[in-house]
Amino acid sequence: MTEAEHRMAEARALRDAALALVKADIAHLQTDLNAKGIGARVLERVAEGASDVLDEATDVAENHRGVLVTLVAAIVLWFARHPLMALFTGDEAGRDDDEAEAELEGA
Repeated sequence: MTEAEHRMAEARALRDAALALVKADIAHLQTDLNAKGIGARVLERVAEGASDVLDEATDVAENHRGVLVTLVAAIVLWFARHPLMALFTGDEAGRDDDEAEAELEGA
């Protein structure tokens, strides 16, 4: 066997080994996909991501309680702004526009 034939035989053996690896990988992927579908995998990843976000939010909330309390207080005040304005001004400025229109239509 000449040197060229020897190198060609080695190259052919490497090619065949690589092809066998690729075929084994494809078979493994097909088996894995048959065991658990793409939809289930996506759902699992979304659930893991949501869990990570919840853990991070919990850590941040524990480390910044004052900011969290201030934010909740601001939201409560925002939703209670009309009754509070009516309480402090003494007039009915805190009424909703719908209530005012209903009163005008009824008069």
